[in-house]
Amino acid sequence: MRSMTTMSEPVQLGLPEAKPVPVDGCDVCAVLARNRKSARPEGDLSKVSDLNVEMRSHQAAKR
Repeated sequence: MRSMTTMSEPVQLGLPEAKPVPVDGCDVCAVLARNRKSARPEGDLSKVSDLNVEMRSHQAAKR
């Protein structure tokens, strides 16, 4: 039996989302932004990404 293989279409990726901006006067946003700011120079980009997701989720919940 002979099988044929074909390549699938290329994956199309968009631009990454802009980093969320902390809401003025929000203590939770301030803590998340401060933690994000300290994680970046340490090279912990996974933590930066996690904090961005948490800040977006927090802001969406407040709407």
